[in-house]
Amino acid sequence: MEAAILETATGSAPGNATWHARMAQWWSHWGLAIAAILAWVFLVMGAALDAWTDAGWSVVLACYIASYLAGGTMAAVTAITDLLDRRVNIDLLMVTAAIGAALIGSWVEGAILLGLFSTSNALEHYALDRTRNAVRALMDLSPDVATVAGPSGETVVPVERLAVGDTIVVRPGERIPADAEIVSGTTEVDQSAITGESMPIARTAGHPVFAGTVNGSGAFRAQVTHLPSESTLARITRMVAEAQDQKGRAERFTDRFEGPYAIGVIVFAVLVWIVPILFGADRSDAFYRAITVLVVASPCALVISTPAATLSAIANAARNGVLVKGGSYLDDLGVVDTIAFDKTGTLTLGHPSLTDLRVFGDTDESAALRLVAAVEHLSEHPIAKAIVDGAEAAETSLPAGEGFASEPGKGVEASVEGVWVGVGNERMFEERGIPVSREACDAATEIRSAGKTAVLGATNSGVFAVVGVADKVRPGVVEALAELRELGVERMVMLTGDHRLVAEAIAAQVGIDEIHAELQPDEKLEMIGSMQRGNRLATVGDNPSRRVAMVGDGINDAPALASADLGVAMGAGGTDVALETADVVLITGDLRRLAYAIRLSRRMRTTIRFCIGFALTVIVVLLALSLTVGIPLPLGVVGHEGSTIVVVVAGLSLLLFGRGTRRGSRPGVAAVPTSQPAGD
Repeated sequence: MEAAILETATGSAPGNATWHARMAQWWSHWGLAIAAILAWVFLVMGAALDAWTDAGWSVVLACYIASYLAGGTMAAVTAITDLLDRRVNIDLLMVTAAIGAALIGSWVEGAILLGLFSTSNALEHYALDRTRNAVRALMDLSPDVATVAGPSGETVVPVERLAVGDTIVVRPGERIPADAEIVSGTTEVDQSAITGESMPIARTAGHPVFAGTVNGSGAFRAQVTHLPSESTLARITRMVAEAQDQKGRAERFTDRFEGPYAIGVIVFAVLVWIVPILFGADRSDAFYRAITVLVVASPCALVISTPAATLSAIANAARNGVLVKGGSYLDDLGVVDTIAFDKTGTLTLGHPSLTDLRVFGDTDESAALRLVAAVEHLSEHPIAKAIVDGAEAAETSLPAGEGFASEPGKGVEASVEGVWVGVGNERMFEERGIPVSREACDAATEIRSAGKTAVLGATNSGVFAVVGVADKVRPGVVEALAELRELGVERMVMLTGDHRLVAEAIAAQVGIDEIHAELQPDEKLEMIGSMQRGNRLATVGDNPSRRVAMVGDGINDAPALASADLGVAMGAGGTDVALETADVVLITGDLRRLAYAIRLSRRMRTTIRFCIGFALTVIVVLLALSLTVGIPLPLGVVGHEGSTIVVVVAGLSLLLFGRGTRRGSRPGVAAVPTSQPAGD
């Protein structure tokens, strides 16, 4: 039964489904409910005819058979299908018990069993569809058409025809058709459907906007940055669908456990039937007790407990700006005790501005800035953009650079007007044997001591300038890290490719004590491995209960994100590589969402433990009563199916997690960068 439920809950969207999938979807929504209702209608009709009329037994029997067919057909089909695949499931237990009840003349008890079983089945489908619908509704957010501004005026085109670089016009109240960057106009955007924010966010030129969000009172023009199929909305929908196919450890255990357990129940029920007969017990009573055991020992509630809670939690997370790519990753969040943070673009905004320019020798400031900016103009690094923007603000003309090359973590180089020019850190020039004067070193140290990033500009003859740029800490980072500490995260570490002095200045602002600076991507990877080994040494066994998470947003963070027990990517401004590599994506880039996700994970783990404990307790109690004092089959049916419904409702409660949060404590949206540094 549960396998069919999960298949329906994680199936394709109706708009893309085949005819068979459409029919399965319809059956999930309406067919199961109709079948359950008919099972009860025919049961009540049969009982009423038998009790209050002179209708013959054949008419009453026909009503009971109709009730059996309505309530048990799906379970029988599923049981037979799985048997052909050499699998034994819970549906087989229920169908066998109902047939057994009929064989001993307990048609009413058997019909009640199938009526409750089909009702529980319908409720479970409805519950898991609710979790699926919480995300499936995102697919309907994107408009079908977009207004494109071109040389000949505005044209309305299907969204699928939008291309990167197109200029779209969005008027008040319209949904934004694609991920884009505003080029003109000022407005407020309701991003609640994507990020979970309750308040509209002010947006103006240079700010990114997401497909599917709602424009406020202002009109604006924006340049498309991603194809509709690769928008944030499309990624969320696609990744959540994939996440719901990924199973957590508890769910994988129950999947493996269901088949052997069902076989064990059948064997045990046969023994409960046969053994008492060998000692002289009444055959009818022994068979009745065996049928009762078959019902009460069925693990319906046990098997549905994990997927109901996991899928609800995944849907809740997506609705609140956290994309989790699988149940196992959400489970891991709850036991994270070590988090490593990238600096630029993660703890800071990632788009610094030019603040200092020191020149040496005969070079004047204008010429120095001209050479440095000419090389950086060919780079997409945020530091490069800061330098180029500073040069443009100073109205400096930039010559063309040739032969551009980049060394991540060190710097960039190009030929400018026939002269080799390098822009980077001291390591870059030391490896090339280019002299770095004491004066240049002192200037760089002074700039870094102020919490700024210093880059050196040099030709083959030596360093001619030191440029300082400053980044700002992301809004909410201090509060986010404080909340993580309150949640019991014992160790928070900064891993950065930036200079140690800059890293120390930022760490002091956000409250991080452990810093590892001037790291190459492979060195970040080594640091993650070291933390994981430390966790394993502190934990008994080969399966440590503690996890190391890495939070980053750049290409150079991808190896560390993949190696960590849990990779967390900053969704706003993060590179595609980081987003694809990570296990969890903070859609808005707000670190406060990470604390929310950890709380949600812990609530999910608590809910799953409760559901499993409750289901096992009900099974043990009912089984003990059946084997000792004996309980009527209808009572066993009610106890069994009632526990299943309780477990499903408990899982669904995770959809409401966080709704009671105070407005003032609700995570907000941090300012987000539009590009990603390559060297941090």
